[in-house]
Amino acid sequence: MSTTKHIQDDLIEEIYEDEAFRDSFSTVDKEGKRNWIFAKRPKGDYYFWRSVVAYVVIALLFIGPFLRWEGQPMFLFNIIERKFILFGVTFWPQDFHLFVLAMITFFIFIVLFTVIFGRIWCGWTCPQTVFMEMVFRKIEYWIEGDAPAQRRLAKQPWNTDKIVKKGGKWLIFYAISLLIANAVMSYVVGVDELAKMVTEGPAQHMGKFTFTMAFSGIFFFVFAWFREQACLVVCPYGRLQGVLLGKDSLVVSYDYVRGEPRGKLKKAKPTQESREFAEKAIEETKQGDCVDCNACVAVCPTGIDIRHGTQMECVSCTACIDACNTIMDKVDKPRGLIRHESHSGIENGTTFRFTPRIIAYSVLLVGLLAALTFLLATRSDVEFVLLRTPGTLFQTNEAGNITNLYQVEIVNKTVQDYPLEFRLVGQEGTITVAGNSLEVKSRELAKGVLIVEIPKADLSGRQTDITVEIWSGGKILDKAKASFLGPGLR
Repeated sequence: MSTTKHIQDDLIEEIYEDEAFRDSFSTVDKEGKRNWIFAKRPKGDYYFWRSVVAYVVIALLFIGPFLRWEGQPMFLFNIIERKFILFGVTFWPQDFHLFVLAMITFFIFIVLFTVIFGRIWCGWTCPQTVFMEMVFRKIEYWIEGDAPAQRRLAKQPWNTDKIVKKGGKWLIFYAISLLIANAVMSYVVGVDELAKMVTEGPAQHMGKFTFTMAFSGIFFFVFAWFREQACLVVCPYGRLQGVLLGKDSLVVSYDYVRGEPRGKLKKAKPTQESREFAEKAIEETKQGDCVDCNACVAVCPTGIDIRHGTQMECVSCTACIDACNTIMDKVDKPRGLIRHESHSGIENGTTFRFTPRIIAYSVLLVGLLAALTFLLATRSDVEFVLLRTPGTLFQTNEAGNITNLYQVEIVNKTVQDYPLEFRLVGQEGTITVAGNSLEVKSRELAKGVLIVEIPKADLSGRQTDITVEIWSGGKILDKAKASFLGPGLR
């Protein structure tokens, strides 16, 4: 009777899903301390293709700063000078509205992509995951071994073997972190400026050097210690899943219809009493394909059990799919117990469909893309800002004409230089450039001073609106309006 009761308790425990995982965090133990994840080395078809994608992403990240378009960087994010270049198109602070619209468009694209495909971006192309899993983790496997060897090394005292392995790993980690930091700097200041910083030495570029060293320290900290916490604690994208994902979203899913109730493969000879109860229980419950081997848990880089369903910690890296497929091959069962599938697909066997939410996001995205394309196509190549010099009043020259002093800024968004000519529109008068001439170079910002002279008789009062045009090579580039101060009418 006791044997029967024991088997019955085991079956009930396997049939009813354990909900305790909802009250805990995979990387934090019961005492609130860090639960270090020792993920087993993954292997399989998905891991192979994820490696290919990762190496392409890494190559693009390091090649990007060297790409040129008409002599200028293809990509530049110069926060210091507030100058940004995307795909050869230069953006200045005057284009801030375009930047905001582009960010909104990108956010809607991420929302739509997540609603359909889940967090595949996180597991396959996010730089954090790409470098962690495909660079730093592989170096760790090479030096310390697979998960069991890493656990043993972590528990053993600090002897020569541990110091050599840990020290060597951290040294390589920091070297790669420094390389990544220099790549980031090349996106900020450009490869030419970075090369100058390296050749001339840190003393000549202390600000940029400090920035680079700070970034290298941050990257080392993230990849050597913080690791998956960056995805679980810092990145808000995972928490957005609860809002963005729906029952029709394609995510890494465990097929509980096919897999439950799970049970281990047992080779021990059962007693007659246990055999009869087990056969009856299996017939009633129809034991699923999951053999409860925990291979999917062992390879998970965030330490979750995908059989509990979609969780915030899941980054859709597909390591659990490869692990499960390997086990299914060994036990002669079909692959796909864990696969990319929607909740509706598993529960009802339905295929992917366009839901009203997907259609709404798609329409919104198309509208934003159309607006962004129109604004980019119609934006001016040169922008002209004309402002009266603060704190100055009008002056009367020897000829009796009134003069005002103006500050000008001209932003050139093109790849050609422009010698500039200024003309007063609809008003008698002359414009003199301080220094006799002004030129704005390719993708640069030019500043200057203008002296505008207007006959006193042509003024309409104490304040007259004027319009100034800038020309180059017989072509008008832009125009700006300003106020002209005078003595007023008597």
